Amino acid sequence: MDQPTRPFDVDAHAAEIRSQGFTVIEDFMDAATLAAFRQALAPYLGGRRGRNDFEGFETERVYTLVARAKVFEDLVVEPRLMALLSRFLEGNFLLSATHAINLKPGETAQAIHIDDGFYRQPRSSPAVGYSVIGAVDAFTRENVATEVIPGSHLWSDEEVAERRKDMKGLEALLVPLEVPAGACFVFPGKLLHRGGANRTERPRLAFTNQYCAGWARPQENFFLSVPKAVARQMSPRAQALLGYELWPSFMGMVTGSHPRKSLDPDFVPPIVAQRPPP
Repeated sequence: MDQPTRPFDVDAHAAEIRSQGFTVIEDFMDAATLAAFRQALAPYLGGRRGRNDFEGFETERVYTLVARAKVFEDLVVEPRLMALLSRFLEGNFLLSATHAINLKPGETAQAIHIDDGFYRQPRSSPAVGYSVIGAVDAFTRENVATEVIPGSHLWSDEEVAERRKDMKGLEALLVPLEVPAGACFVFPGKLLHRGGANRTERPRLAFTNQYCAGWARPQENFFLSVPKAVARQMSPRAQALLGYELWPSFMGMVTGSHPRKSLDPDFVPPIVAQRPPP
């Protein structure tokens, strides 16, 4: 990925997230990165569609994207993004999910939802997760642009419950995020949003990378889905995001050792070496 051509004001972007619930980085991916993304993803497309209405019956999703090509890893650890997320997630935060989303013509709108509801934290608490949605194709009103309710990240649990009683009124507050190809937007998991309906004759390609606090359980179990041989080739920052780093002072250890030691090809946990066969 080439260096961005315009200065990045991380404090201004953080202020937008705090006030309206999202921010847009318009030059997140340059033309070369978009081309590399499409080329690397192509072998994985053409497979199964979503299994339910939320995944999308007319949507292809390619999970564990970070492990499939270097371009996907680079997007996960993009420096401006890391700086921005560090304003909200302290220390060694984690990658929670990473997948491509190819929405076909005829896809319907998702239900309005939040991304970190499974953490069961009150909405008055700081957001546990943050989501990034990247536009490989331009997002428009007609092709499933993500729709958000600005300011809804500040609503209380009671206010959300009350507003959900009037779904038409809630839908009226949705704003489509129309952004050019190469842009991304970042928002806390508490923001109410949904994927819109694709009313065009063309698919719309995007990806999402989601992050969470270092003490929280990620959505994807990367220890099982990313082979160690692949993880060894990644940058230290990417390894840390997958969990090969400690959350102070010892959360994430491997048999009393730093988790990064487990990437050594000769590493054998002592309990495995000492346990007699059945």
